[in-house]
Amino acid sequence: MLSRLPRAPRFLHFVLGCGISLAAAVPLAPAQDIFVTPIPNVPFTAVVQVERSLVRPDGSVQTVKTLRQIARDSHGRIHNESRTLVPISSQETPQLRRIHLYDPQTRVSTVLDAERQTFSTMTVRRPPETVPPTLLEATPAGETLQPSEFAKKEDLGIQEVDGIPARGIREVQTIPAEGKGNEIVVTDEYWYSDDLRINLLIKHNDPRTGSATLRVAHVQRTEPDAAMFEIPSNYKRAGQP
Repeated sequence: MLSRLPRAPRFLHFVLGCGISLAAAVPLAPAQDIFVTPIPNVPFTAVVQVERSLVRPDGSVQTVKTLRQIARDSHGRIHNESRTLVPISSQETPQLRRIHLYDPQTRVSTVLDAERQTFSTMTVRRPPETVPPTLLEATPAGETLQPSEFAKKEDLGIQEVDGIPARGIREVQTIPAEGKGNEIVVTDEYWYSDDLRINLLIKHNDPRTGSATLRVAHVQRTEPDAAMFEIPSNYKRAGQP
């Protein structure tokens, strides 16, 4: 919950992400992350709750978690956090690593390095995305993907996620067995909100690498603090002395 996050500067009063890291752990793949669409007139703040089980080379499983914030204002500007992963049993607050800001009107993308208190910017040439870039057929505006003999998709209907209606799509990929091994079944679920225009719940399971669950919770449909979308005055441009 928001109250469990540490006190922070004004620009973080509404404490989701560029990626997630646990020391040298590999970040979640884009298909396993919450993409905040930069659309106008649908402001909100929310917390993304993440749990992931990582299969180690020796076959043991490490279960970790994190908690991070996302936000979007009425102009379509987004605020997206990146925090460290911590052990599932830990009571510590995941450390803030980076914040990604994006303004769809100027197409300026900004990354804030919270550890070094620096920032970098770039102008994105392509138009802003209006739907999550994965499993587009889960949305009314999506395109139908090319069918595969190894992948099956299922419409799961509409359910509420944290009190918000969302339509679910399940994709099951079956990888044929090689030699004397068993076939591998990889499962993904995406629960998309037509109202907020984001995925509210993502579930991924691959017996080779582990599983991940990302849930958007504590949604507040009010205008976020404008400072969340600005570069803090004490931050310096990366590379400057």
